[in-house]
Amino acid sequence: MKKFTLTMGLLLMTIISIAQKPEIFSPSGIAIGGYDVVSFFTDTKPVKGIEAYSTVWKESTWLFSSQQHLDSFKRSPEKYEPAYGGYCAYGTSRGYKAPAQADTWTILNDKLYFNYNLKVKEIWEKNRAAYIDSANSKWPVVKKS
Repeated sequence: MKKFTLTMGLLLMTIISIAQKPEIFSPSGIAIGGYDVVSFFTDTKPVKGIEAYSTVWKESTWLFSSQQHLDSFKRSPEKYEPAYGGYCAYGTSRGYKAPAQADTWTILNDKLYFNYNLKVKEIWEKNRAAYIDSANSKWPVVKKS
């Protein structure tokens, strides 16, 4: 019976780990849908990156639009990494990972945030500080889910 219980426990742990979403929002293994995260800060708009300027960080491939942006990211990835791994800030405040869209971006206090869609962003903007506080407290658990 012990062997059966141990086997079932290991199987369950394997299934759970496979079902977990990565820490970084990375559809098809490409972080933030292929957008150059540095561009949100320097160009104040979303710009698609290209494979020629890419790096792997936190188990995701990050694309950039120029060598300069790639170099900036490599020097200080935490500076450019979106809050909550690029998942929806509102969803994180509610305790779960939700995908995000590039056109929902916001930079506050030098941190990049995304939301699920423009409607959710509208809700999030009405009480950003409270949602950010909630998301900050929940992210350590949410990022592991």
